[in-house]
Amino acid sequence: MKNIIIIGAGSTGAVIASRVSEDPNRQVLLIEAGPDYPDIGSTPFDLVNSNNNSYTNHDWGFSYSPTRGRDINFPRGRVVGGSSAVNTTIALRGMPEDYDEWADLGCPEWSFDKVLPAFNRLERDLDFGDKGYHGDAGPITIRRYPYEELEAPQQAFLSTADDLGYPYCEDANEPYSFGAGPHPMNKLGRLRISTAIGYIAPARIRPNLSIKANTTVRRILFNGKKATGVEVENQDGSIEVINANLIVLCAGALMSPKILMHSGIGPAEQLESFGIDLVGDEPGVGQNLCDHPALSVVCEVKKGGIVNHDQPIIQTILRYTAEGSDKRNDLQIEQISFAGSEKGPPLFSIAAVLEYQYGRGELRLRSANPHEPPIIDNHFCEDDRDTSRLVACMKDTLAFTGKGELANMITSISFPDPARGVGDEALANLCRKFSGSGYHPCGTVKMGDKSDKLAVVDQYGRAHRFDNLIVADASIMPFVPRANINLTCIMIGEMIGEWLRTGPTDYGL
Repeated sequence: MKNIIIIGAGSTGAVIASRVSEDPNRQVLLIEAGPDYPDIGSTPFDLVNSNNNSYTNHDWGFSYSPTRGRDINFPRGRVVGGSSAVNTTIALRGMPEDYDEWADLGCPEWSFDKVLPAFNRLERDLDFGDKGYHGDAGPITIRRYPYEELEAPQQAFLSTADDLGYPYCEDANEPYSFGAGPHPMNKLGRLRISTAIGYIAPARIRPNLSIKANTTVRRILFNGKKATGVEVENQDGSIEVINANLIVLCAGALMSPKILMHSGIGPAEQLESFGIDLVGDEPGVGQNLCDHPALSVVCEVKKGGIVNHDQPIIQTILRYTAEGSDKRNDLQIEQISFAGSEKGPPLFSIAAVLEYQYGRGELRLRSANPHEPPIIDNHFCEDDRDTSRLVACMKDTLAFTGKGELANMITSISFPDPARGVGDEALANLCRKFSGSGYHPCGTVKMGDKSDKLAVVDQYGRAHRFDNLIVADASIMPFVPRANINLTCIMIGEMIGEWLRTGPTDYGL
């Protein structure tokens, strides 16, 4: 029997596996549905190439409905490293207020002052490692593109931001910064520094850490309210039961609630409708889905090398606060270096992103079959507070197309069609119809005080009403932070991984 089974080797699970296995007396089994590449030489190019996301080769094949009447692809990483191995390598932390608000919602261990050491511990910041709010010796290398390495559209974006009056920001991870500047990114050249590279690679030599890849966890097994093991499907289709003293679920905001529901933990009425034996009624499982609604201005640009699909897709960012908002840096504008097909006309886009979301979506089972993808409904812009701020962000984004160096590159705007109007009402209709995901789903197995009926786990990741079960990934976030969530997921792994390593009795070990 293993001491600990960790389900999911992604942005959080890989970190926990690395930290917990530092104790040679703990036998740790890390189970991953996707493949495992043990070294850089065997890693496929789509995982190495941080200049663009890996969209299909290591993907779950999910779809989602961001707004009513639409169903589009929702890429998520299925490989050791999870989405950290396929993403854009944006290394933002979010606002201190995000984590202080988590603390106010019944999770005091997650205040900014308490999570900052974990953020510092995970990073090797090549630009600002000497600052007290940064680290210089962690597993995840972070740097920012200097101006001379920026693509032409990215240079023009910063120039135009200056023309429009936005301040320059040299470090978007300085806790109280704002403005336009280079993105902090976890990459070295093209190489994506995923948790597979930063955490798992150096931990592989440990004899107490086993990695079981290409293995689907069908359900967690229980004896009464006590988790005892997992039922898995191996690559050859055989079914196997593996027992353990502790189950740590790190499958992500989409798969963790799905696995819980297939295991009999979730909204009773939904599970019973599929004939799933109920272990415990948990109405919060699959609820509280949070993300970053976004909409892009797509521009056709002059020919002559402005757009290069082989170069980094993103390098810069503008963070600022909506007029009248009390949520600092609740809006982002990002220059996307290329859009559309290489065979089509040269295009780039400018993304308007809502960073503080009031609305909530939900995730539900499609059937009792563990291989069926879940139903994901985000309900973007159904809350008027979200719509009004995203409309304001779109208007600010459109301003970039009419001024300075960026405007000089653009020949026409493909979306939104200027002929159909760009007033508040027209843009609001577009937001309600066409908003898409920033690909930062979280909140579906929310942590919080036991008195909160939607809180499934406590602030340490321990299931409120079940023994020997921990959930630790983006799903436990009370709401989405004002940042791409990859670093926050790694930070969660650092926090819970250290608690497991240094206080095992608190987790029943």
